[in-house]
Amino acid sequence: MDLMQAMKTYVTVVESGGFTAAARKLDISLSVVSRVVTDLEAHLGVRLLTRTTRVVRPTDAGTAYFENCRRILGEIEDAELEAAGTHTTPRGQLVVTAPVMFGARHVTPIVVEYLRRYPDVTVSSLWLDRNVNLMDEGVDVGVRIGELPSSTLQAISVGRVRRVVVASPAYLKEHGMPRTPEDLERHTLIQVTGISTLPEWRFVHQDQPLSQRIAPRLATTTNDSAIAAAVAGLGLARVLSYQIAGELWDDKLRVVMADYEPPPAPIHVIHREGRHAMQKVRAFLDLAIDSLRADKSLNE
Repeated sequence: MDLMQAMKTYVTVVESGGFTAAARKLDISLSVVSRVVTDLEAHLGVRLLTRTTRVVRPTDAGTAYFENCRRILGEIEDAELEAAGTHTTPRGQLVVTAPVMFGARHVTPIVVEYLRRYPDVTVSSLWLDRNVNLMDEGVDVGVRIGELPSSTLQAISVGRVRRVVVASPAYLKEHGMPRTPEDLERHTLIQVTGISTLPEWRFVHQDQPLSQRIAPRLATTTNDSAIAAAVAGLGLARVLSYQIAGELWDDKLRVVMADYEPPPAPIHVIHREGRHAMQKVRAFLDLAIDSLRADKSLNE
């Protein structure tokens, strides 16, 4: 058995989510892919994959082996590039994920600069308002807002954002300034249901958590539409500070009840390869970390 080729085949199966997709990507028959993985499991004496009629997933041992294989293959690729004198040139496809608005506003400019600097790379960007599983979905780098659960992912802090309640100056002039969460009962509210469908907003005051039931006049699935409605003077919206940085600067929106804001949410750039990350990942990380840390709207 060609162990290196077997490792490449196994990594492709995991990243592709199945044998058929891996066979198509590798341009070999399905039976060959299946036999290679079976032989690899026999060689290691451990089951790497759990196979069902609908999905193929790595076992705990298979996950650890996948990460090690990916690291080893990356180091071999780096060694070959260095020997060829092209080690400093990232190449290949990079997959990046981030929340929708954050990706559009803050990561897309980084991706554009990355592509300008490195002509031998391509990028696939996944802007999704859910936590993407980097390994299961073949993602190299992600941006997460909020506290991170314990995991084997590498995380680099790049900033923090506040969860704020905002309204237009015209709305506040007509309806008055809310001072406490209880005052919300007398105001028109705009809720983003993509964040939470619970009929309440949660606050913190003097280190004590508070919750206030709400009856939104407008419920919408996107932050963009909630912000647009607030700018138009409909009512109060609750969003993340980076999402309305421009509107605050232009005085189209104003923050209210700042004394009741919960602690700022951290922003992390995450990846899964540690110090052995491939050159294409390291180059993107360097660019993203410097750019995001320099952004004042992400470091209030």
